[in-house]
Amino acid sequence: MKFKAIAAAVLVAGMGVTSVLAQEGTHESRSALMKKVGGSAGAMTAIAKGEKPYDAEVVKAALTTISETAKVFPDQFKPGTETGDKAASPKIWEKMDDFKARAAKLGSDADKILAQLPADAAGVGGALKTLGANCGGCHENYRIKTD
Repeated sequence: MKFKAIAAAVLVAGMGVTSVLAQEGTHESRSALMKKVGGSAGAMTAIAKGEKPYDAEVVKAALTTISETAKVFPDQFKPGTETGDKAASPKIWEKMDDFKARAAKLGSDADKILAQLPADAAGVGGALKTLGANCGGCHENYRIKTD
């Protein structure tokens, strides 16, 4: 069990290094933060689908990463950083209050779920529905598909 906790901590710490290496307010820094969220959601999805066994430490680490990332993500969109990021819609800067509110809701929801940690794969699936709705709503409004 200690090994799993250490592995989860190393995973989260490793995700943090990525964002430190990218310059703040750039496409790279934004992408690094979103990859942290995606990695966390992926870890939880594997548990929810039964591909990985339920592990409270992994769920805790994933929710903590999502919460912390949601709180700093809007800071990556300061005035003057509108150019050079083909995935970021100009609507972000036009509707910054809504953008920040959406990020705050994601962080708040992650904190609430963390406070009442899901006890099994079904609970993790329910948490993902809540968090996914936040992510999807923001992507729908503020992300330009570049594929």
